[in-house]
Amino acid sequence: MTLRLHSTLTGQAEPVQPDADGVIGIYACGPTVYSRIHIGNARPFVVFSVLKRYLERRGHRARLVINVTDVNDKIYDAARAEGIPSTDLAERCTRQYIDDTDLLGLGRPDAEPLVTGCMDDIIALIADLVERDLAYAAGGDVYFRVRAFPGYGRLSRRDPDDMVDTDPGDLKEDPLDFALWKGVKEGEDVSWESPWGPGRPGWHIECSAMAERELGMGFSVHGGGIDLVFPHHENEIAQSEGAHDAPFARIWMHNEMLELSDSKMSKSIGNIALLADVVQRWGADVVIAYFMQSHYRSRLPFSDERLQDAEAACRRIRNAARALDKALMDPGDSVDAALAAAVVQARTRFVDSMDDDFGTPGAMAAIFELVRAINQSLERGRPAEGQLQEVRLELSALLDMLGLARLMDAGADDAVPDEVLDLVRRREQARADRDFAGADALRDAILAQGYELRDGPDGPEVIPTP
Repeated sequence: MTLRLHSTLTGQAEPVQPDADGVIGIYACGPTVYSRIHIGNARPFVVFSVLKRYLERRGHRARLVINVTDVNDKIYDAARAEGIPSTDLAERCTRQYIDDTDLLGLGRPDAEPLVTGCMDDIIALIADLVERDLAYAAGGDVYFRVRAFPGYGRLSRRDPDDMVDTDPGDLKEDPLDFALWKGVKEGEDVSWESPWGPGRPGWHIECSAMAERELGMGFSVHGGGIDLVFPHHENEIAQSEGAHDAPFARIWMHNEMLELSDSKMSKSIGNIALLADVVQRWGADVVIAYFMQSHYRSRLPFSDERLQDAEAACRRIRNAARALDKALMDPGDSVDAALAAAVVQARTRFVDSMDDDFGTPGAMAAIFELVRAINQSLERGRPAEGQLQEVRLELSALLDMLGLARLMDAGADDAVPDEVLDLVRRREQARADRDFAGADALRDAILAQGYELRDGPDGPEVIPTP
């Protein structure tokens, strides 16, 4: 295993190692289902789905778990506003979440546990913490004793003495203590029986119980958005390691947020774009490429310009695939040594980038280097059929590791017509011959066909005019 991921816990890149059963266990915190998910919610789903895909395409066994929180204060509040039972709202929004993420075509996680389906595990874990004197009952609630757990704050690098109360409660021994179990309150229409009275679990204990149930203790990677580091993931560590005296997860991997201008995308702020709407407008491949062109630990602006860039990237790849398919209809009889070298270089750079903290921008750059080499080779002539097939397979394999293999469908509607591509090639030749008047005339001819030509460091880009 050569893949290394930045761990928030240690602050450095750590090697990914399989669990005792030889499987790389990955747990990522999923949505709280009280409304349709937005494009920002989709980032961890894409990141961790592609991480699993990459590991499997490299020959490793991986198990991805993404939970669904289907009981929560936000669900109670949203259901009350609609005048429906909270269970009905949670079931509806869970179906919508699955439908919306299915639009991406990345497949489903290996397990998607619901909080309501893991209540026995949650209650048992709380009971263990109470027995160890790390938790205490108070008025129907149960709280975790933060100061009784050594090392609390090491994930978020916070000193407990400097922390603020994140979970208000009148009966707490210490303001820093947080709820493991919440006694049923007026207006809450669903609850479960427990040794401490009817109620429901606190948010943090849910993921501790579900991760342990699906992956055991000491699994490979725990992931989620950077906004979950404190208090959610900090509390997960305290709960799980406090109950078992053993490491919970070896690597803590956090993706950054999407942002509009200077603020992150948030349902509470209201500056959201629903995933289903974005996919409907731009297509799944564009959405995935949008995420892959930015490093997962970088804040990612959400804008039409960024999505247009991703759309143009997808178009370049589709056009290269289309050119390969056309060349395969009438191949040459020689091997292009430069193209053969480019294939090897592209795979090496792709793998090196991905193994260096899941560097998808470098992986995308490697794909574009191969696309450029394909276009240059076909301008020189047509290689032999065997080489063309090999190049096509390699391009498809690299794209598949990112969930973008559909771009090899050369029949896509947005592929640039042959006659326009011929005008582009003639213009490039005119520029090479320093026939600038002829090149300008060919640019005008391309525009007349409904396409704009933009010159860039990787060569000309052909974009349909609005």
